[in-house]
Amino acid sequence: MKKLFYLLVFFFPVHVFAQSDLDALSKTDSVKKKEYVYATFKGTRVINFESVEVPGKHVLEFIIQHRFGNINSGINNFFGFDEGATIRFGLGYSYNGRLEIGIGRTSYQKMVDGYLKYRLLRQTTDNSMPVSVTLFGSAYCTTLQDPNAEQNGFNKYHYFGDRMSYVFQPIIAKKFSSKFSMQLSPTYIHYNLVDSISDKNDAFVLGISGRYKFTNRMAITFEYGLRYKSYTEQIYYNTMGIGWDIETGGHVFQMFVTNSTGIVDPQFMTQTNTSWQNGGIRIGFNISRAFNIN
Repeated sequence: MKKLFYLLVFFFPVHVFAQSDLDALSKTDSVKKKEYVYATFKGTRVINFESVEVPGKHVLEFIIQHRFGNINSGINNFFGFDEGATIRFGLGYSYNGRLEIGIGRTSYQKMVDGYLKYRLLRQTTDNSMPVSVTLFGSAYCTTLQDPNAEQNGFNKYHYFGDRMSYVFQPIIAKKFSSKFSMQLSPTYIHYNLVDSISDKNDAFVLGISGRYKFTNRMAITFEYGLRYKSYTEQIYYNTMGIGWDIETGGHVFQMFVTNSTGIVDPQFMTQTNTSWQNGGIRIGFNISRAFNIN
């Protein structure tokens, strides 16, 4: 009996500790946090298109977007640098790193915009969530005056709503490796007022964007906007851009070539009136600066 007792005393604590270790291990596994993929794109813009990225928690982003004139304007205009530039100033703020609210003002068509951007899903390192999804919605208001109001006897902007246009897009992105990322941006655009009775108020565009990182701080970017048919009889072209991203601490500097004059979505997606084929391209840049506000 003594031998049996000693055996029980010896093995019972071992069994208890082993079971406790297994319980602790299983609890650790069950509460293990997901690890998310970071920096699918470095900035909140690819070139013209919104990227899947949102500013971090308590971060205010100030962005300057600048487009020079057409390169094919010739040496007299110094290949577009002497022409009037298109500029947008914007501010975007995120309280929690998921929802961003922002405003902006563009010189082209004197456009004011306000937008919301929400990080819905985020790609994980174990591929349990294979893609990131961000929702983007924006409203645009032109402050232009009707230049033909006196001649025509009426103001086409008689109602405030006639100045408005709207954009909605889900942005679906995947970081395939530490160097290469891609995203799709199916986009719906609505204009309250169109120029001709034959024009459509709604337009659809599929944005395709990519990024290839070739050093720790530099990357090549690409974007293309494929229009679904045409909403107007005027001749417009698909937007395309090729860029170079440089990260410098709190700044992201993006330099690129694009055929789009407009900067905000309704402008560059459906109103690009120059083509790469005839040299109707222009040099531009985006500069963003992030401020941590606590």
